[in-house]
This record gives sequence, structure tokens and C-alpha cells, in this order.
Amino acid sequence: MYQVPDQRGKRIVVTGANSGTGKETAKRLAGAGADVLLAVRTEAKGEQAKAEILAAHPGAQVEVRRLDLADQGSVRVFADALIAEGKPLDVLVNNAGVMNVPARTETADGFELQLASNFLGPFALTVRLLPLLLVAPAPRVATMSSGAAFRGKIDFDDLQSRRRYSPMLAYSHSKLADLLLTVRLADLAQERGWPLLSVAAHPGYTRTNLMTSGPHLNGGRPGLVESVGYKVLPSQGVEQGSEPLLYAAADPGVVPGGYYGPRWALVGPTRPASLPRPARDKALAARLWTEAERLTGTSVEVVGR
Repeated sequence: MYQVPDQRGKRIVVTGANSGTGKETAKRLAGAGADVLLAVRTEAKGEQAKAEILAAHPGAQVEVRRLDLADQGSVRVFADALIAEGKPLDVLVNNAGVMNVPARTETADGFELQLASNFLGPFALTVRLLPLLLVAPAPRVATMSSGAAFRGKIDFDDLQSRRRYSPMLAYSHSKLADLLLTVRLADLAQERGWPLLSVAAHPGYTRTNLMTSGPHLNGGRPGLVESVGYKVLPSQGVEQGSEPLLYAAADPGVVPGGYYGPRWALVGPTRPASLPRPARDKALAARLWTEAERLTGTSVEVVGR
């Protein structure tokens, strides 16, 4: 099992920390001494996760905060509260997400749900929290992507999947967008001299509720892939599956714009992963960043150059 380096003195936000890889990541970061904020949509589930973490690590510093990444208003309220407190933020772990929503669903902001939850919410959160990250001594942003990003495409003429919606393709597009976010943020840090590491990870095939919770939304049911296909694929538990994200969030060996995942794609110890070709397109990353700023009403310019 990956041994998380000493995190004492660090303040870390983990989104989607009430279950799956988010909870395991928060638990092990807290166990390594970090002050961890569990950013969750449902506070009761967050409190339950906090109790489990404290049972494993009595005396750990863990706090629950409400955050719905599908709601830009919630993102703003969450970020504004942290900004008002003024404490430096050492690490932001963009873990939360939703997968394979059966029918196209729009958020209150008019965004397709998977794009909103998996990319536009994390994007806005990252930009809004940059002022706190950039006053920390060695800040980093670790963003969870997926092997499904290899099937993703960024279509600026149909970014919200209005003309054509496929549950799996919409998920893949959003996860490619996460990699482009990671790459662009790493480039901005280099261009502007920020001491910020931007890295990404993917969990391979890790057994969590992600594969089933999304397909059940709006009265849906898991399709053939979720019901049958995943049962025959190699898989791993959340302890192993969380390690690429933990590595991205805490290991001193990560590199700017790095991408980490299981050694054998779906399972195994952490190693550097290959970026899909579109994720290496710096012009595409810059264009998507600009479009995300427009859609979310957030701008990196608030932190200066």
C-alpha cells in the first residue's frame, strides 16, 4: 500500500469525500496529518464519512463543508467562505464526479449534468480558490480523470451535448476536459511563475458506487456495460484505486502536468499514465479554459499575473 508522505501543517480540500476514492483519499491524507475539508453535496453523508475517518485516526483534523459542483452558486458560496477565512490552501483534490447519467439532464445553470459536475464545477472551484492556493508554500491541484478520456472529444459546437447525447460519451468528454484543465493550469503556472503543481490521476477500474449511482439517476437503470461488462473486467478495491490520486495529491515525485494511474491500466500500483492525444493539444486546452471562464463567469485574471 502506498505510504502517504507526512502532511502535517497542510490544509487540503477533497471533493466528493463521503464515499469511494474521495473518502479513502481524505482518510489517508488525514491519517498523514493533514487538516482535511470534506467537500460533499450531502452533509449527513459527509458527517458519516468524518466519523469513519476519526474512528480510524482519532485526533485527525476533519471538517465537513457542503459543496454541489453541479451548481455554480454552491461553488461560489463554498469558495467565498474559504476566502473569507483567509487560511492558505495547500492542496485541492478535484475528485467528485458523476458517470453515465442515462438521460441528458440540465443543471440549474443550464449545463449538461456530467460536464457541469465533472468539469465546469471543478474548473470554477479551482479558479476561485487560486488566491488561497497561491499563498501556500508549495500548492498543488490534483484532478481525477478517467481512462474513458481516451474516447473523449471537445466539440465546441455542441459542448453541452444538446444535438447528440450518449451517457458514456458525455462522461468521456468531461474527463478529457479534466485533463485539459490540468494541462492548461500547469502551463499557466509556468508562464506566470506560480509555485503551483497541477497534476491528474485516474483510478483504473475501482469498485465504487460511481458506476451505479449515475445510471440510476432520473429513474434510469444501468446499461449492459455497467450490468455485465464490468463484472468480467479486472478490478481493484478502493484502497488500491485511490493511490494514483493520493500520489498526485501528495507525492514529492510528481511533475507539472503529470498524469498517474494503475500500472496495468485497470489495476495495479501507480505509475505515470499516457495522456490521450487531444489532452496534449495546448491550443485546445487554452481554448477550453477560455470557454469555461465564459460559461462559469470566473477568470484566472483575478489573481494577477
